[in-house]
Amino acid sequence: MTTTYVLYNYKPSLVAAIIAVICFLTVAFGHLFLAIKHRMKFLLAFIIGCLFEAVGYGARAVNAHQAPNYSTMPYAMQSLFILLAPSLFAASIYMILGRIIRLTQGDSRSLIRSTRLTKIFVTGDILAFLMQCGGGGILSGAKTASKLKLGQDVIIVGLVVQILFFGFFVIVSLVFHQRITSNPTPASLATSILWQRYLYILYFASLLIMIRCVYRVIEYIQGTTGFLQSHEYFAYLFDTALMFTVTVIFLIFHPSQVVPREGHKILEGTELMSSEYHA
Repeated sequence: MTTTYVLYNYKPSLVAAIIAVICFLTVAFGHLFLAIKHRMKFLLAFIIGCLFEAVGYGARAVNAHQAPNYSTMPYAMQSLFILLAPSLFAASIYMILGRIIRLTQGDSRSLIRSTRLTKIFVTGDILAFLMQCGGGGILSGAKTASKLKLGQDVIIVGLVVQILFFGFFVIVSLVFHQRITSNPTPASLATSILWQRYLYILYFASLLIMIRCVYRVIEYIQGTTGFLQSHEYFAYLFDTALMFTVTVIFLIFHPSQVVPREGHKILEGTELMSSEYHA
């Protein structure tokens, strides 16, 4: 078995990887600018996720330039960074729902209080993140078929954990939405902030991340010689494009728009993250 066969079952596209790097770097700087402008330090995870994507595709571009003599370090980097980035996006999405619940004073309408919500879901996200990171580490150093399969199995478990927590998050969001719509709180009626729009945005972003995770699970179940890992365009269609769409959506509909203003108490930056996660 040649090194080329072990690393890629196709020739990576240099052009596609460079375009991906440019796209994710652009949205990363856009999110960084808005986070600084609106003093939203809790979006740091989202920005790091964008940078993870850019670094991952940068490493893939290096491999594509090396074809057919691929080196293992760029391959390991592109595998790990692209795999882990959506976990960072998910962490920020969990925090945004917490802000919406706080904005509408809707704790009584939520299955989980806003002070607990971020703690529960970010903890699950960290668990999934660490599992995928461990699996990626095993894959990067795999020298035998058994080690390769072990790494893939660990990643699959991490992805399944992420899907389960994300599925529960969507249920919590839907229940909160239904309850506060049928029985609004005074704060939800009084605010001029379009918080319901952001719930629909969260649903859409969650759906995209869920589709990507399911794709990844199927990809790893099929293995390195499977149909999905033998055709690069699937990765760009069901991972790259979906995750870039998530980053663009939150650039257009920036979470700063659901920050309480004019008469509302504002919890900024680390104060919000601390109160949500540690309460």
